[in-house]
Amino acid sequence: MTEAEAEQSRPGDEELLHAYAGYLEAQRGMSPHTVRAYLGDAAQLLVTLPLQPGAAVETSDLAALDLTALRAWLADQSRRRMARSTLARRSAAARAFTAWANRTGRLATDPGLRLLAPRPDNVVPTVLAVDEAAAMLDVARTRADDAEPAHLRDWAALELLYATGVRVSELVGIDLADVDLQQRLVRVLGKGGKERMVPFGLPASKAVQAWLAARADLATPTSPDALFLGVRGGRLDVRQLRETVHQLTALAGVRDLAPHGLRHSAATHLLEGGSDLRSVQEVLGHASLATTQRYTHISSERLRAAFTQAHPRA
Repeated sequence: MTEAEAEQSRPGDEELLHAYAGYLEAQRGMSPHTVRAYLGDAAQLLVTLPLQPGAAVETSDLAALDLTALRAWLADQSRRRMARSTLARRSAAARAFTAWANRTGRLATDPGLRLLAPRPDNVVPTVLAVDEAAAMLDVARTRADDAEPAHLRDWAALELLYATGVRVSELVGIDLADVDLQQRLVRVLGKGGKERMVPFGLPASKAVQAWLAARADLATPTSPDALFLGVRGGRLDVRQLRETVHQLTALAGVRDLAPHGLRHSAATHLLEGGSDLRSVQEVLGHASLATTQRYTHISSERLRAAFTQAHPRA
């Protein structure tokens, strides 16, 4: 557990949460980020329960975890004006926890089976226009002209992120052996440990080759085989990449967005360029086609805006 999670949990719940974390990692195959989110939600849920009678240290009374307790917890989140998407995720986290607790004999029944999840808002993600994405990547390339290894790395990371539409966590997890520059393919380990091969274009290939020529300047004897390294020689951190994206969008004078916004942009531009939904689904690694379909809404909105602005009878 992280320090933040420890602060919002009771001392007597630590063993329970540790066992739950092991289940999420080993059996559900969740990413470290998702495990942290689910653990944090479980810890928050547990502290709303009464204390277990007679316990030597403060321990939540799991016997009190019923449908009423679950609904009360979500209602409190709603009163705090949490986004519907956040409520939906926390509802899913609660159901995952109660199902696990029931299967492992910690709960006699599974109250999460009757917990209805709020439908998340159909929020259209922020995406860059094609020319905005090009402007940001041009700024990254120009900044790399100084041959500074960190700048070459940032250029390559952003080119590959936009070219492949991979998740940021997937990008930083790529190893040297995963990249085939000749075929311009990269092997990606996605959610649930699922592998997929994703193609990338010539601009990303050139940027990656330039970075590889300078990678040794950041590598140390103990560096991992990661494609992208941080300034201390370890695997590039997601937070560092997030800061880089914010910096370069500001330098390019385009709308600010998180690295995940480049994934949204790549998906939207693929569909606008004529790619079919199934192909985009494979590239992005979506388990459900419904997840990919939301990008058709973005493309339709752009088409409608262009029509309204340009057509004489709009």
